[in-house]
Amino acid sequence: MDVKKIVLAYSGGLDTSVILKWLEEEYECPVIAYAADVGQTEDWDAIRKKGMATGAEKVIISDLRQEFVEDYIFPAFRCNAIYEGSYLLGTSLARPIIGKEQVRIAHAEGADAVSHGATGKGNDQVRFELSYLGIDPSLKIIAPWRIWDLNSRAKLEEFAKKHNIPVPTTKKNPYSSDENILHISFEGGLLEDPWNEPDEDMYKLTVSPENAPDKPTYVEIDFEKGNPVAINGERMDPLPLLTALNKVAGANGVGRLDLLENRFVGMKSRGVYETPGGTLLRNAHRDLETMCMDREVMRIRDSLVPRYAELVYNGFWFSPERELLQVTMDESQKTVNGTVRMKLYKGNCVSVGKKSDYSLYQESFATFEEDTVYNQADAGGFIRLNGLRLQIIAMQKK
Repeated sequence: MDVKKIVLAYSGGLDTSVILKWLEEEYECPVIAYAADVGQTEDWDAIRKKGMATGAEKVIISDLRQEFVEDYIFPAFRCNAIYEGSYLLGTSLARPIIGKEQVRIAHAEGADAVSHGATGKGNDQVRFELSYLGIDPSLKIIAPWRIWDLNSRAKLEEFAKKHNIPVPTTKKNPYSSDENILHISFEGGLLEDPWNEPDEDMYKLTVSPENAPDKPTYVEIDFEKGNPVAINGERMDPLPLLTALNKVAGANGVGRLDLLENRFVGMKSRGVYETPGGTLLRNAHRDLETMCMDREVMRIRDSLVPRYAELVYNGFWFSPERELLQVTMDESQKTVNGTVRMKLYKGNCVSVGKKSDYSLYQESFATFEEDTVYNQADAGGFIRLNGLRLQIIAMQKK
């Protein structure tokens, strides 16, 4: 493959550091190391220095946090997106924005190729490469893990030492993890056996429910058109708002998930996730919808949620079908305006109150007390009409 310049999605860890040097040797061209700040805890100065020391022509660090929350997380949460009934798509949502920025940098720097460090067994290779293809299919894509022979940690370390790439001397983290403003995930190590309970010291964003406060915490969240806009009456921009929700939910042990999920490539994989603010946000949003959204609209919308979540999980963020579903789902959110009061207690997160000027709930209709708006005798004809086909079937059976 004839390549003039490469932009590598770079984290500064062993894998992408080795990939950086390997790309330079294999393709004999400049490599730009690009790191995306999507809310993870990192020493960005150290990453910049290591990238330059490893041979990068340039190290670019892009702060994508605000855009990530506004244009990826919030749109997915307006759709109540959840994969296989549990996973709030933290990693899945981050990959397309990382890929989009990588393509932008390639254009700005005159690069004709992009590369990533995802392995050939996981979902991320698909998510990155579908993003590249959905934005600029003319870029060459290099996936080292699918073509090189450095297929073990020992070989990676040997290559690193040969090229004076620092190898961590501390004990290797037993887990593979991915962190951003929405969540942190853990895979591998003892988690590969589904019988093993995760170690408590693994968790980073949440306290153990057993060690959470003995008194409940109440949080009020205001929504406008399905988006959260205020906490306890204080209006906030999307990034600080999600940051605040992460803090209060994590302090109450909210947002842990242990899941065996189906990867797009065909295998099952165990992941342990912490999504504190996202769990709080989705529960509150869903509860407000029960007050503000028409029954039939909700049924249609809910029927589309699994498809939307599957598209995001599988890497089709930049697809026409995901965009079509987004428009449809956003239309349903025009009336999702109001306030939800959430009660957080030792890992639990439940709504205990809601109010909205767009409420479809009318106490005068629903009351068990005497009313003047509902003639209970009308229910008899309603039941008989709905039961007509059942009556005919029963007669036929006789």
